[in-house]
Amino acid sequence: MKSFSVLPLLFLALSLQAQVAFDDYFTDRTMRFDFVMAGNSTTTKVFPVSFREEPFWGGSLVNLIDPFNYGNFRYEIFDAVTGKLIYSRGFCTLYQEWQTTAEAKQMERVFQEVATFPFPKNKVNFVLSIRGRDGQFSRLYETAIDPASYFITREKPEASLATRIAGSGDPHTSLDIAFIAEGYTSAEMEKFRNDVKRMAEYLFAEAPFDKYKDRINIWAVEAPSQQSGTDVPGEGIYVNTALSSSYYTFDVDRYLTTQSIHRLNDYAASAPHDQIIVLINSPRYGGGGVYNYYSAVTADHNLTPMVLTHEFGHGFAGLGDEYYSSEVAYEEFYPLDVEPWEPNITTRVNFDAKWKDLIAKSVPIPTPNDKRYIGVTGLFEGGGYSARGIYRPSYDCRMKSNVADGFCEVCQEALEKMILFYLE
Repeated sequence: MKSFSVLPLLFLALSLQAQVAFDDYFTDRTMRFDFVMAGNSTTTKVFPVSFREEPFWGGSLVNLIDPFNYGNFRYEIFDAVTGKLIYSRGFCTLYQEWQTTAEAKQMERVFQEVATFPFPKNKVNFVLSIRGRDGQFSRLYETAIDPASYFITREKPEASLATRIAGSGDPHTSLDIAFIAEGYTSAEMEKFRNDVKRMAEYLFAEAPFDKYKDRINIWAVEAPSQQSGTDVPGEGIYVNTALSSSYYTFDVDRYLTTQSIHRLNDYAASAPHDQIIVLINSPRYGGGGVYNYYSAVTADHNLTPMVLTHEFGHGFAGLGDEYYSSEVAYEEFYPLDVEPWEPNITTRVNFDAKWKDLIAKSVPIPTPNDKRYIGVTGLFEGGGYSARGIYRPSYDCRMKSNVADGFCEVCQEALEKMILFYLE
């Protein structure tokens, strides 16, 4: 079986293949591209909104090319003169989730999006690609960017107070997580900072984050709301908050998100960050997580620690849902004849590329959904919102339920690889 101790060596070999000299192409600031995606269940169009300069780059200066091939979208930055790929990231969006709902077959909608990358020294080409149902990427949109253009907004971001709650590392060699206040009034910001401290403790108690506590910076970014809480449309509850968050996303009562992505990133610009978590001032159960987009969780439910780590598993490492019996809005989310990109689910189309080497020879494949196999890495049928045809690595895991002890071996390995990506 593969040991976690070899992960740094494996990741080093992977990252060395794609290194770009940061100082040759970038300055230590951020270029932010705001745009929208629009369409329906079968069509997607991209419309630009604005480019802006943000004051500092908080990401790695070494790992600039994404080695994971995760996400339903990908953006790439190419040097305009040489055509060399100098930056890339995969990501997901609520828009793509919405496309799999029944509503998307009946109407068109628009969703806000943001792409960030180090501010280039010279002209670059931005290329956005979409992953099709066959699992392959195709170009969706591209544009040339001149960093000297006077159409790039260079206004200072809104002066939100950002407090470092935990960690003291250099953002370039640390994992930086920015918690953004949602549904906290100006008078509740002390509560917000204390809530972020609790969230940090929850995260640091979970493997594998516990191993890297001294390499993770936690930031609390204040975004004052006029009223406390969040919208609950199904109960006729509406409050005036900074990010307009709401339950009943895609008409699922527990799905709590914000679609004000441009506004969210305005606040996040106040702190160096690799990941954004929206912390919602509510005692209700709920949350959401979208890969390299943001994660969201309520502050005061008794299951908040479990929801936080589950949703951050989505937002940070692209982990897929391993449950298959809960209500969701999606229809045929995963084609059974295509291998999912998520590292912790498989249709067995290309299982060799997943966790097959972590399964002991004594464990049957497929593995019976039997409590005899609790704590064993195997191939359990049921996952990705489907009881048949999609498989998960363990009997139970944080990506499957709130009663699991934590992340399974496969999810821990995926999380650790992602942590190491940000630490170099």
